Amino acid sequence: MKKLMYAFALTSLIGFASCDSPAEERAEDREEAVEEMEDEAEERADDMEDMAEEMEDTTAVIE
Repeated sequence: MKKLMYAFALTSLIGFASCDSPAEERAEDREEAVEEMEDEAEERADDMEDMAEEMEDTTAVIE
């Protein structure tokens, strides 16, 4: 009987350990969202730099 109880306890612990935590999933989702926001911010900054360079090029042509 003790061996049977140990087997069930061990199986339960292994099953419990293999489950993903909802908090862990939320943390991963947040990390992905932050990475996406950082990528978008970098793209916007690059676009703004390109626009600034184009403005400088245009003023040189007008003068």
